[in-house]
Amino acid sequence: MWVTFAVILAAIVAYVTEWVPLEVTAAGVVVAFLLIFQIFPYVGPDGTSLLGTEVLLSGFANPALFTVLALLVIGQGLFQTGALDGFATRVSQWGNGRTAATMAIALIMTAALSAFMNNTPVVVLMLPVLGVIALRARLSPSKVMIPLSFISILGGMTTLIGSSTNLLVAGLAEDLGQPVIGFFDFTVIGLLLALVGGVYVIVLLPRILPARATMLQEVGGGQGKQFIAQIPVGYNHPLIGCKSVAGMFPALKDMTVIMIQRGEHPFLAPFEDVALRAGDVIVVAATRAVLADALTGAKALLTAEAVSSLDGSEDTGAPPVDGPITLAEAIVAPGSRLIGRTIEQSALRSMTGCIVLGIQRQSRMIRMRMSDIRLEAGDALLITGSRAQVEGLRLSRDVILLEWSTAEVPLTERAGRALAIFLAVVGLSASGILPISIAAITGALGMVAAGCLNVRQAARAFDRRIYLLIGSSLAMAAPLEVTGGARFIAEGVVGLLNGQSPAAILSALFLLIAVLTNLLSNNATAVLFTPIAISTAQQIGADPFPFIVTVILAANCSFATPIGYQTNLLVMAPGHYRFADFLKVGVPLVVLIWLAFSLLAPWYYNL
Repeated sequence: MWVTFAVILAAIVAYVTEWVPLEVTAAGVVVAFLLIFQIFPYVGPDGTSLLGTEVLLSGFANPALFTVLALLVIGQGLFQTGALDGFATRVSQWGNGRTAATMAIALIMTAALSAFMNNTPVVVLMLPVLGVIALRARLSPSKVMIPLSFISILGGMTTLIGSSTNLLVAGLAEDLGQPVIGFFDFTVIGLLLALVGGVYVIVLLPRILPARATMLQEVGGGQGKQFIAQIPVGYNHPLIGCKSVAGMFPALKDMTVIMIQRGEHPFLAPFEDVALRAGDVIVVAATRAVLADALTGAKALLTAEAVSSLDGSEDTGAPPVDGPITLAEAIVAPGSRLIGRTIEQSALRSMTGCIVLGIQRQSRMIRMRMSDIRLEAGDALLITGSRAQVEGLRLSRDVILLEWSTAEVPLTERAGRALAIFLAVVGLSASGILPISIAAITGALGMVAAGCLNVRQAARAFDRRIYLLIGSSLAMAAPLEVTGGARFIAEGVVGLLNGQSPAAILSALFLLIAVLTNLLSNNATAVLFTPIAISTAQQIGADPFPFIVTVILAANCSFATPIGYQTNLLVMAPGHYRFADFLKVGVPLVVLIWLAFSLLAPWYYNL
């Protein structure tokens, strides 16, 4: 037992300090326990090993692990197809374009949904929504992902079905002879704690969390870089008939219109009473994200035919783009044969199959058609094509492909399929027709089978840190339970409280459970403490119900570690978090909820 305590303490220190990579620490924990219980076997009364290799490695085959990984694949499918972009836009409109208000609305919606359905699929639903909102607000994902997980946990502690932990405790209490717990029996006290925690999560957390940059931002591909691009207005184009208002075109949101070429006549800003016609060429300055949006949707501003005509050339015989469109950035190399040539003269499309969507030049703003610009060394080109065509640029000596900039444009025509698969997973799991593990794995396969993701994109949704964290955390939990370490801690603390008031015992019990739920799984903590809480109440002659509610609420306080709850693991990769990030912002929330409970529970339950 004491050796188990030592290994767990060393693991927590290593996770927090990150002296070695998180993956190494996780694997080291598993190896340490394997060696310890191989050299010093822990056997039961019948002589069988209680902590053998099968038990310690069983975490890597745990259904919860595969549920999390499958849900990550489903979330990637929703993001890849842009299935929830429309919903994100609607939420942004509710916030009147203000980032703080939009984020608050999204998080409050998450809490409300989590009260009436399992919070894991709610987080999967809101992950891409919060991602789109953060992207459009030029906000780091690290500012919003932990708040998403925390607010879903807070919402889940308000009703019986909000979390699997709630149902588990209620079922155990009933098995131990306690009355059946109703749907809203602890909603009032749970809602009060959720409101206290919600203020911290919505108001303070975004200010405390680090603005951790993605790889794209770290290397210099921020969202603010403007490319010169052109939009050919063909027949049946959605922009036909659009008129300028106060010198701007409302339909070209987030784009700066530099010039409109109509035949031989150019229109320059400010634009007075100009209505767009078929045959016009609109020259704009826009960010990569805006241009990517222009390629997607039923009313895309840049259709496949328009993109093909951007370089001014006729059909070159280059293979058409098959499958997802890939965007990437490339730099015109010094000494390149492209220098001094226009895009058409460069023959880049005939040689590589890639099409130049935009040009960015640091030295000045260019006021001419993109197809008339003569390239210079150092020009950044926004290039589109299939993934194979873009990757073929690695062999080119004329341009330098920026590997970090490669990303695929959402397959919006398949958004309906992705959304249908997600709703089916939620419906099947929420109704109890299928366990969430089976529904999630089936949904992940469905995303690939329906073409919402390819195998490579699905594999990219997996995160080795999450896989190793879950496996190692379950490897830590097993010795802690089997050797009696968890019960030793629990009974020791309860013994120290002998003779104290029911209010003091509830407060101490809450804190102990809240600490252990971040080390064990919340369900394991619930199983351990439900009988202890009921027995403690009976020993002091108190009503067991407040003690059962204490277990429910405290077991949900899994904020301080990523292994505390699976929604924390779901947001870890999208938010680019470290183990210490959860400790930094989660411990104050645990303390805040504990203090609020210690003040409110005695008043509410008249103790």
